[in-house]
Amino acid sequence: MTKDDFKTDTRYTLTAREASGRLVPLNVYVYRAYKDFMIARETSGAGLVRKIAYSDVVKIVHEHPIEAADRYFLPAQLLEEANWRDRSVMQHYASAPGRGK
Repeated sequence: MTKDDFKTDTRYTLTAREASGRLVPLNVYVYRAYKDFMIARETSGAGLVRKIAYSDVVKIVHEHPIEAADRYFLPAQLLEEANWRDRSVMQHYASAPGRGK
């Protein structure tokens, strides 16, 4: 897979290869697509924000564009390529005054 296979603000169901070589399903929301990897949030499971190399993706099973009102939001500084050079996963807690958090 390459950067051209993925669009930002889109949900994907993927088949990915773990480091052990095992194939696993992944449900993700893509924030940004860079030359060698994408930054995506797991939409099932722990909800972590991950750096996913295109070489780890075997197949795109389903693609679903997301309307502007339903998109996940992260500050742009967290999504910059330089912040992901030495990291592969991030847990981000959002808060909103209107929700009492």
